This record gives sequence, C-alpha cells and structure tokens, in this order.
Amino acid sequence: MGRYVRFLFTAIYFVFLSTTTAQSIDGEEESVLKEFQDTDQPAQRFQVFFNSLDRYNVNSAYDWLDTIKIYLANAEKTEDTIASRLYQIMQAQVYNDLGEYDKSTVLAKELMDAKDSFDIAYQKVILDVLDNNYANLQLYDKQIEIREEKRELGITENVAFYDIYSNLGLYREAWQQYAQEVKPTIADNDSYALAKYHTKMGNYLRLDDSAPTALKELNKAKGYLNVYLNDVSIQNSESDIFEAELLKARIDGGIAKCHVELGEYETAIPLLEESIKILKTSASNADQSEVVENSLFLAEANLQEDAFSKAKTILDQEFDNISVLQTIKRNSLLAAYYDKIESYKNATAYYKRNERIEDSLAEKQSTIIKQQLVTIVANKNLENSQRLIDEQKRINELARSEMKAKDERINLVFISLIFTLLGFAGLVYAYLKSIKNQRLIAEQKHIIENSLVEKDSLLKEIHHRVKNNLQMVSSLLSLQTKNTRSKAAIVALEEGKSRVKAMALIHQKLYQNDDLSVIEMQGYIESLINSVQSVYKKGGHNISITIDAEGTELDIDRAIPFGLILNELVSNSFKYAFPENDENGKIYIHLRKNGDQGYFEYTDNGVGLPEDTDERSHSSMGIRLINRLVNQLQSKLNVDRNVEGVRFWFNFS
Repeated sequence: MGRYVRFLFTAIYFVFLSTTTAQSIDGEEESVLKEFQDTDQPAQRFQVFFNSLDRYNVNSAYDWLDTIKIYLANAEKTEDTIASRLYQIMQAQVYNDLGEYDKSTVLAKELMDAKDSFDIAYQKVILDVLDNNYANLQLYDKQIEIREEKRELGITENVAFYDIYSNLGLYREAWQQYAQEVKPTIADNDSYALAKYHTKMGNYLRLDDSAPTALKELNKAKGYLNVYLNDVSIQNSESDIFEAELLKARIDGGIAKCHVELGEYETAIPLLEESIKILKTSASNADQSEVVENSLFLAEANLQEDAFSKAKTILDQEFDNISVLQTIKRNSLLAAYYDKIESYKNATAYYKRNERIEDSLAEKQSTIIKQQLVTIVANKNLENSQRLIDEQKRINELARSEMKAKDERINLVFISLIFTLLGFAGLVYAYLKSIKNQRLIAEQKHIIENSLVEKDSLLKEIHHRVKNNLQMVSSLLSLQTKNTRSKAAIVALEEGKSRVKAMALIHQKLYQNDDLSVIEMQGYIESLINSVQSVYKKGGHNISITIDAEGTELDIDRAIPFGLILNELVSNSFKYAFPENDENGKIYIHLRKNGDQGYFEYTDNGVGLPEDTDERSHSSMGIRLINRLVNQLQSKLNVDRNVEGVRFWFNFS
C-alpha cells in the first residue's frame, strides 16, 4: 500500500510542480521534505537536507529517495552536472540511512572519482558517508584509508582508531585510546562535551564486562548533561535541545543495561522503555541500532521478571538493520522464552539457528580480526613515521637559519652532533614503539586463542549434554519396554531405542574428537554395529561383517541421516536376512568420498527381499525412513535384487 501511495504522490508532484508541494502527513508538525521542495536551488536544498533536525520526522526515507530521484532525473536532462552530483550525494546518504550500504558505497565512490569538482565541504560529506558505510560493512582497512584521506585534505588532524577497536570487540583498548585522545581536548567547563565523553567511556566499560564501574561513568555523564540543560547562560537552539534529549536517552539506555547485567531488572525496565521511545525519533543508524539493543535488553528483563507476554511481544517486532550478534541474542531470548513456557520443540529450533550462525562466524572471525589488527597497527606505524619525518624537516630548517649567523666550521660540528643525537633518539623511539606494538599483537593473539579454546570447550559440553539427554531418552524407552506387554509395541520401542542410540553416538564421537566439525566414519560404524548387535544378537553371533570406510569423514548434517540409514539396514539384516542359520552370514559396508562426491554400498548374503517389497514400502516404517533420509542427503536409494541376498547403494553430495 505504501508503494502505491508514493507512486500517486509522484504523479501529483509532476502535474502540480509549479503550484504545490508535498503536504505534511501530520498537520501539527512541519515536514522537512516540504521545506526541501519549496526551496529553489540545488545548493539550498542540499543545506536543508543535511542541516535538518530530523529529516524523517514526517516523510519516510523512501519518500525522500523518490523525490531526490525526480530532481536528479531533471538535472540530468538539463545537463546540470553540479546539481546532479549534489543530488547523488543526498541519494548516497539516504541509502546509508536505509541500511543499503553497498548501494551507498558504490554511489559515493563514483562521486569521489570526481572530487576535484567539489568544494571541501561537499568532499567531507562524501567521505563521512563512506566512513560510515565501511564501518557497517566491517571493512575497517577501507575505513582507515578514508580517514587518512580526510587528514590529507585538512578535514581532520588526527586519525582515531578507538571506534574501530570497539567494532572488533577490543573494548579495553578502545576505552584506553579514547581517554588518551579525547579527554585532553575537552575544556573543564564544557558540560555537554564531558557528558558525551563519560557516556562513551561508560559504554566501553560495560561492554568490557565492568558494569559497576560503567554505571559510575554513566551517572557522571547524566550529571554533566543536567548541568548543561539547566545552565541559563547558554542559549540552546531547537537542534541543541533535540541532540541533548537523544544523548539523555543513550545515557538512560546505558544505565538500564548495566542494571540488567547486575540483575536489577525492575529498575532497568522503565529506563529502557523511555530510552527506546526517544531514540526512535532519531534518523541516525547508530541510534536505530541502539533501539534494537535496548529492546533486546528490555525483553531479557521482562523474561527475568516472568512477564512472558511482554517479552514475546518485544521479540516479535520487525527490527531494521539488526546485526548478526543481535540476531544471536534475539534467538537465545526466544529459546529462553519457549523453555520457560515448556515449549521445548520451539526452543530447540532457536538453539539450532544460533548453532548455525555461530558455526559460520567461527570459521572467519579469527582471520578477520587478525587482518584488521595488522592493518590498524601498520597504519599506526605509518602515522608515527610521518610525524618523525615532519619533525626532522622542522629541525633541518632551524639548523639552516642558525648556520647563517655562526662560523661555518662550528655550525658543521654542531649540526653533525644534533643529527647524531636525533638519529639515536629516533632509533630508540622506533625500537620502543616496535616493542609496544609487538606486545599489543601478542595480547590480542592471546585473547583470540583463549576465546577459541573457550568456544571449543562449550561446543564439546553441548554435544556431551545432547548425548546424555539422548541416552536418557533411550533409558526411558527401555523402561517403557519392561512395562509393555504388547509384542508389537516392544518391537517399536526397541527400534526407537536403536535409532536414538545411533544419534547419541554421533554426539559422543563429536565431543571426543579434536575437530568438532567432522566425524571419522570407520570408528563410528564399528561402534554403531556393536550397539545394534547388543540389541538384536544377544548371546553371540556368527555373521561376518566387513567395514570399508577407513579415512572417510562426514560432517554432522550428513553423519546423522547416514547413521540412521545404516542402523535400519543392519537391524533388518539381523532380524530377517538369516532366519535359519547365520554361520555363513556376511555383511559388507562400503563408504568412500571423492572430492565433493560420496558413495555408499551395503550388501548381505541373506534370503533377500520378498517379492512384494515395493508394495510394502508404503507401509513399512523402516523402508520409508530410509528413503526419506536418502532424500535428505539429496540422493536416491537403489536396490539390486539380482545378487545373492540384497544390495543397497546410492551416491551423495
């Protein structure tokens, strides 16, 4: 419906372009888009767009995008290059606000290729858009290049890294560098700047698992902000008041999250609700991400307070631009909710979703962090080297001016001595800086390695617990068997117990392996055969079983269906293949992988399949189960009855 409304709006705009503009949706609140359309010149529209307090107060980002595209098309028709580029800058910013960072980046990079035709103010806007895009795309090396370019253009003096450290999860390093670089630049009487400073410090401390200390910093920030708002000597504009209200909402959200982490849920809930309400009015992507984060903490607090329906309502919201880590937390909270209402099937589904996401992250997280750290450290070294070169140039110029006033020989000796001392000092400084950087890299390597070890331990613990739970299910089935008189029920329970054991064995093999991603199939098949024999061949057996799967490994998604298939085939052989005498009974199991393809074959020399097997396949649970599991492996089961006994085989990916 919203799309049709925008199409209708566009049509009306073309018809009445000379006499009317878009009307505000809310009569009591002025539309920034209307002000934008009422302005005549592209440069003035550019100022309205970027200087507006809240450009999305009435009209959505999609309304803005449609309108800007119309002006851009008109500018291109009239071949107004300057106007076209200004509208493209605004278009790149709207794409950024919508979270379409790839589109925004492509457009902004095209504009940077023609940067020489822009004033420095326009170049700054383009670089700010690229900086934000690369941060959200986690391309921190590209983000550093943009900041270096800002410094070369004179837009900024220093290149800051604390926000990049924070994005990499190195919150203590971010906190330390932020304190070193920002605190000296803030005047003692600048209450607003001090409020922002302590807010940032408090957030870094909370993320570094120091909630009590973070709470102190955030309360300091709130105190400074109150001083700023109550200072009658400061004439605050509407924009200043709006920004201060947003800062207050961020502070309250940070304080509330500290209370949640400290278990003080009742105190946290009203603060989170008020913070979310105010931050939703902001057009900033960072504030919208904070809305998602605060909503997840609010859901957690309500869960802990047993307000299950409120928590579920919050978690069922459609969040825009939710991050991977926030998705993991949301899934965990939904799983906890279903656990609390004893809907264990739904809880398990959300736990499995998180397993898939975390497995995917684990494969690349370590490599990404190491690459980004190397980039940061390398750029820091370049920055320090450039400072040394600039300092050396300054000393050279000073030496030349002194040479004119002194004797040539004395100056030559004096300058030589100065250069010698400077060279020695530079070597000492470079050596000390190198040691410091090596320590930083070693610390981060240690942190990453510890994190990986901890994750492996947690995964092994999960597989161990799953195996124990499946064994408990098997025990319950055994107990039920003893209390059941129906032979058909006993057979069904024994079959179910055998299948549960096959799955439990998978998880047992996983937590016993060093590599948690794959299972060595030769040992698994041997263990599975022993388990099936213990159920169907009590008292000994004479069947010769040959297993040919040495060196073959499968991941858990293929190992579980394969184990269940093999469990059914071996069980059927033990029960039906040798009804009279099993002295000459033989079973052959063959499993091989060749690149991305696999081949499985199972044969026995028993009595073979009955003539009506095809008709029975619709009623036999075992055969139906095998066919479904083979389909799950994206293959088709083949049966060969022309050999002695029976032969099953299939290829799989």
